[in-house]
Amino acid sequence: MMNSIRPALRFSIPRTVPRRVSQVSRKSSYGTSSGRDASVRTRVLQFGGAAAASLAIGYALTSPIRLEEAGDDPAPSKHLAVGRALIPFSEVNKHNTPEDCWVVIDGKVYDLTEFAEIHPGGAGHIHRVAGRDASGIFNPIHPPGTIENGLDEESFKGLVDPMTLPQTVSKEQSGEKEERKIELAEIIGLPDFDEAARRLLTGKAWAYMSSGATDQFTLDLNRKAFNSILFRPRIMVDVDIADTRTTMLGHETSLPIFISPAGMAKLAHPEGECLLAKGAGQCDIIQMISTNASAPLPDIISSATSPSQTFFMQLYVDRNREKSEALIKKINDLGLKAIFVTVDAAAPGKREADERSRAEVEVASGISGGKISSDNKGGGIGRSVGGFIDPKLSWKDVAWLRKHTTLPIGLKGVQTVEDAMRAAEMGVDAIYLSNHGGRALDGSPPAMYTLLEINRICPQILKKCEVYLDGGCRRGTDVVKALCLGAKGVGMGRPFLYSLTYGEEGVVHAIEIMRDEIQTTLRLLGVNRLDQLGPHLLNTRALDNLVFDQPSFAPHEKPL
Repeated sequence: MMNSIRPALRFSIPRTVPRRVSQVSRKSSYGTSSGRDASVRTRVLQFGGAAAASLAIGYALTSPIRLEEAGDDPAPSKHLAVGRALIPFSEVNKHNTPEDCWVVIDGKVYDLTEFAEIHPGGAGHIHRVAGRDASGIFNPIHPPGTIENGLDEESFKGLVDPMTLPQTVSKEQSGEKEERKIELAEIIGLPDFDEAARRLLTGKAWAYMSSGATDQFTLDLNRKAFNSILFRPRIMVDVDIADTRTTMLGHETSLPIFISPAGMAKLAHPEGECLLAKGAGQCDIIQMISTNASAPLPDIISSATSPSQTFFMQLYVDRNREKSEALIKKINDLGLKAIFVTVDAAAPGKREADERSRAEVEVASGISGGKISSDNKGGGIGRSVGGFIDPKLSWKDVAWLRKHTTLPIGLKGVQTVEDAMRAAEMGVDAIYLSNHGGRALDGSPPAMYTLLEINRICPQILKKCEVYLDGGCRRGTDVVKALCLGAKGVGMGRPFLYSLTYGEEGVVHAIEIMRDEIQTTLRLLGVNRLDQLGPHLLNTRALDNLVFDQPSFAPHEKPL
């Protein structure tokens, strides 16, 4: 069940942001560069594109994830600023209108007035943070692929005086209840990470990570699907050896699990996906990186523990195909080993806990001066980061992908045997069964249901291409059940995000828990190697009546 959203924040913020007394030209002394070092200018300009375009991702968060601004602007007067090139925050705060919109990100001041008008996510999202420090919004959700939207040179106004920035308060001071931290040594199973992470994360971050779509029926059903299948163990077998090694698309891995492409990992730890990469490398498993990862792709790859570490990439196809083509080129150049295109997210799912959390914080904090513009859908992180996804993606785009890469291609989000059959016929290398972790269409089937359909109706698919799945896996027994039905590997997203709250050590701890449980399950089943697993070791009768016996096509669909 979802935990209650954090209580409303109560700050003495005025209902309206004071209008500035005089208009300051965007070419004022704060906008000139004569007093700045050229190297600083270069670094900032390189950063500028990422900062501006990433507001498309960060706009929906109307307060920082971990810290909240306290009270009225406490910035000292202008004469207290240190150094000629530094801009006092009180000056930034004056540029708070659509006609004159300055924003601070990581200590750098940008004029986004003109950029807001051409911003693909709409000008309103940038105007919400006009005249304010947006670093707390920007940093946790900074995906790669946004840096292509660069700003012109004049957009950088200078560096903000850090001594004049608004003071911040702790999570406890902002109204969230502090609870005893669960020590890592106390965590003996992946489900333990759920409660541990809830205590460490803010209410907003927890709502985003843990929420499912609408009534969360599919979210709950994902777990029940695994538990509805029973084992049929063999006894009196020498199981001194329990070998968990396998390959995925030809690449060796020590376990039949991988880190699912769950984005926004910086909500759990400042180093985000980079620490996931380090943990995966240390334990020799594969990480699949999300297009919505909060760390730049080159940084994640450079966090590998060895040059041979394997990474797969999950791809959301952008409405602007040129952006996706540029990202695919980067994937090729950086040496990733496969591309899995998400096909189950033509529209963002309605995740009410995520949407509701944002609405409560927005109203209470008054971050836009007490006059907030929001639509009737709410506006959580999940919906805000999905606005760029192309709803026109279709089967013909498999050929488009082939034009831009020679890497193996998988389709992520297959939910019926009919689509699995079509994907196999089109020659994709991998089929990834998933319902988006119960976060897209509520009422969609668990991946295990679809895997059972494939086994019953078209088992030859399992020989034509590799099949992967995710959704609800929390135990080594879950992994082994999927492998018995022909899956090549099982992904986990939330458990690794939760483990990330403990840093790299937490990620490694989670992987080693799974290693021990998978080995234990193999031994108790009477199995030495993964290739000895099969349907003969399972009793699936509790689910058999829930699985289709034959394909079902609509009149407009062409049966294969």
